[in-house]
Amino acid sequence: MHTRPRRPTLVAAALVAAALLLVPAAPAAAHNTLRAASPADGDRLTTPPTRVTLEFAQRLDPTFTTIALSDAARRKIPTGAPAVDGTKGTVTVDETLGEGTYTVAYRIVSADGHPVQGSYTFTVAGGGDTAGGPTAAPAAAPPAAESAAAATGSGGSGTDVVALVAAGGLVAVLGGVALLRRRRRTR
Repeated sequence: MHTRPRRPTLVAAALVAAALLLVPAAPAAAHNTLRAASPADGDRLTTPPTRVTLEFAQRLDPTFTTIALSDAARRKIPTGAPAVDGTKGTVTVDETLGEGTYTVAYRIVSADGHPVQGSYTFTVAGGGDTAGGPTAAPAAAPPAAESAAAATGSGGSGTDVVALVAAGGLVAVLGGVALLRRRRRTR
């Protein structure tokens, strides 16, 4: 005799599966974040900075810390290698910056192993208008940050990984539900 599986059982299984799929997403909250910067986002300086310091929420790994500086034409400005001290990363600027808008781009790796990158702008102005003009929004990451991403070999984001895990888990759960349905039919 064939019995039909009850719809509430399938719904309950689907709800449990959905709840379990949310568990792998929890570590994503552990991503490192930029807390402070000098010069800061949107700063308008009358004296060019000789260094850029970024402070993050978590300790930095010197091996996986990149800080790049570029001008409005996206030309990479020569800097020293990042000096890391706990949660701070600092680069020295190897040339005197002229008037204009500059982009600071960074790429780090969080304690959970996920890469985090971002950028912001500041302006150097000697009291008059700047050569590049102020920008309304941060520019895209300069090529230096993009090559740093390629160097660390992580093109995908943590969100992509979570989505793949969730999709794989959903396929497994649906397969399990189908198997249970078959077993109940044979009883």
